[in-house]
Amino acid sequence: MKFYEFKYPLANRQSYDFSQLQDKVVLIVNTASNCGFTYQFEGLEALYQEYKDKGLVILGFPCDQFAHQEPNSAVEAEKICKINYGVTFPIFDKVLVNGKDTTELYKFLKKQHGGLVKRIPWNFTKFLVNKEGKVIQRFSPQTKPEELTSEIKRALK
Repeated sequence: MKFYEFKYPLANRQSYDFSQLQDKVVLIVNTASNCGFTYQFEGLEALYQEYKDKGLVILGFPCDQFAHQEPNSAVEAEKICKINYGVTFPIFDKVLVNGKDTTELYKFLKKQHGGLVKRIPWNFTKFLVNKEGKVIQRFSPQTKPEELTSEIKRALK
């Protein structure tokens, strides 16, 4: 399967077709609203606001696989993101990023750019996808959004 062939439900259950992401640079993040890295939503939103008109799209995928840090429904998680962090980028239905029931998108991402460890280690692992739909970089949860600026700028050129 190719990146642009994926379709996933948003938090509100509307289908989101990845074909609309062609010629865009995409940052995909597995998120959680009760995580020590949740503050990164502010930085992610700042990146989105700064570069969305230049072709950046950020996609947030709530995940509850790490210490039950996303116990909320996807709709509640989205609401928390909007109210507490001003998030305007798309938030999706909850996903599984590890294990036998890993969501197909995350199987794809990890296969394309697994890094040293194929397994997603924690919330806020980030994947940068170029305009051709190829994963070009994977960032650890500890990597702050503002540290992605040079990679994003390079991918947008």
